[in-house]
Amino acid sequence: MRRHMEGRIAMSIEHGMKPRLLLVEDDPTSRQFMRAVLDALPCRVDDAGSIAEALAVDADARHDLWLLDANLPDGTGSELLAQLRSRQPQAGQLPDTCVPAVAHTADDSPELRAQLIRDGFVDVLLKPLTAASLSGSLRHWLGQPARDPPLRIAEPAAPLPLWDDAAALAALNGSRSNLSALRQIFLVEVTRQHAVIMAAIARGAPAAATQPLHQLKASSGFVGACRLQAATAALGDSLLEPELAKAFETVLQETISAA
Repeated sequence: MRRHMEGRIAMSIEHGMKPRLLLVEDDPTSRQFMRAVLDALPCRVDDAGSIAEALAVDADARHDLWLLDANLPDGTGSELLAQLRSRQPQAGQLPDTCVPAVAHTADDSPELRAQLIRDGFVDVLLKPLTAASLSGSLRHWLGQPARDPPLRIAEPAAPLPLWDDAAALAALNGSRSNLSALRQIFLVEVTRQHAVIMAAIARGAPAAATQPLHQLKASSGFVGACRLQAATAALGDSLLEPELAKAFETVLQETISAA
């Protein structure tokens, strides 16, 4: 697979073209973060927010790498991967994995990671992630030279800050303009996600809150909303615990007020 991938990249370079990536992510904050990182790479990027959008964007089946969210509004990343691979002109002649697919998810369960690898993903990235770790993985699969090693940001001691600018800027390689844009998107989305989460809990359907909680956990990390990220993770682990829901709402309002 790696040799075949390098052949595709070599042909692109020979024709004066940058490698082409497909990014699929439905959460606006996470999508903007990843797009900002990818735009700094020597590549071209197409993005989509659902399986339907991704299939429309990939109509010509010419991408060199797929970066797919494990959970999407209209299905799973594995379902999308199967459909994308069925379109490849080499399907049935060369290994299905000739186009690398990297999954990204806020769900840190080992079971999900193992399933995604079985489904054909070559790597699984856990959100939130840093610009260095994202670009490092993609450079590896695109056969491009590695840059600095992924940053490792130590989690601050309790109590967690509402906003941690230093951690957010480190994840974005110091780009204040990107951080400002991300936080504006985040503050719009967090209100919508909060309404969906609390409505699901109120009607006794906690499973419906799982996906928006995963999205919020990731986007909170991308923008440095540390205390909200922790409260979101705690609620996600125990959706039927009233005290955790109350603490989540309190932290969310404090975070918005302190923005």
